[in-house]
Amino acid sequence: MKKIPFHLVSDSTGETVSSIVRSVTALFDGIEPEEHIWSLVRTKGQLEKVIAGIRENPGIVLYTIIDPAMQETLRDECRKMNIATIDPLSRTIAEMAICLGMKVSSKAGSQHELDEEYFARVEAINFSIAHDDGQATWDINEADIVLIGPSRTSKSPTGMYLSHRGYRTANIPLVKGCPLPEILLSATKPMIVGLVISPERLVQIRRSRLLSIKEDRDTNYVDLDYIKDEISEARKLFAKHKWPVIDVTRKSVEEVAATIIQHYQEREKGDKVIADE
Repeated sequence: MKKIPFHLVSDSTGETVSSIVRSVTALFDGIEPEEHIWSLVRTKGQLEKVIAGIRENPGIVLYTIIDPAMQETLRDECRKMNIATIDPLSRTIAEMAICLGMKVSSKAGSQHELDEEYFARVEAINFSIAHDDGQATWDINEADIVLIGPSRTSKSPTGMYLSHRGYRTANIPLVKGCPLPEILLSATKPMIVGLVISPERLVQIRRSRLLSIKEDRDTNYVDLDYIKDEISEARKLFAKHKWPVIDVTRKSVEEVAATIIQHYQEREKGDKVIADE
């Protein structure tokens, strides 16, 4: 992998530009971004330090800075060093302003104000961490979404992704022969979603997991026939309770989460939730 230096300059936390770099560089084979993050850059003195850092270690510069004068200074200095600068949001912001018929706020870092939505998202993340893998089921009725499925069906990463979108998410492992907590079956607030996967794919995932922890004993955990029974029992349970079912075999975490959110919104509107097989 060839490492490419990226200087990520922001008048806020730098999360936006960092996410953009990682998403875009993933489309190119053989390169790995080497991130130099310059966050909360809001004064001339701070910008001078950024420019000095770029000079010491040249690389592509991406920036999300609201102040026009600081933008111009950064571009001019980089141009003198023959270094490319990219403003990934400028066109989107300009076109959005036209669509909305509004002017852009000149307040630095305004895209990450600590508003009510921000704190709700932090609370959702904390809730999901506390309720991962069947923990703290006593207040499961406070969840927005509960994910249920056999081991290694992407429950935890999907739950964390949903929590970053503001959904209080818990996940509970489905273990063959072990009943689900009674408090879950009586819960009325959360939407319960069943996750399944093809047995063959699950064998591969579980074998990789065992190798990663240097466990090479043969167990039911990776036995194909046993896993087929696990998945079959899971499907019967989900059908019995009429819970929506999502097959994660060929889906990314983002795709699974998007489907769950769609079901949740339909449920909130009172529409029928259809299982996604």
